[in-house]
Amino acid sequence: MNLVELMNAAPRCTATSKRTGGRCKGPAVRGWIVCRFHGAGGGAPECERNGNYRHGACTEDAVAARMLANLLQRHFRDTE
Repeated sequence: MNLVELMNAAPRCTATSKRTGGRCKGPAVRGWIVCRFHGAGGGAPECERNGNYRHGACTEDAVAARMLANLLQRHFRDTE
């Protein structure tokens, strides 16, 4: 088999176009059912490598704990 035949024998992307409703027909990435344009291997990095990572300092529990600590600190400072 020559190179062109090997490329044409590759599995095809299963994504569909919103505009035409037809299939993408691009070669799927190895191990995926879609091409690189339609999300193969995509998505945001996990954990701290993600730019939208939430560390938990602003959750309701953490804010309530900080408020309680501040109130206790003020109370003990005022009683001295």
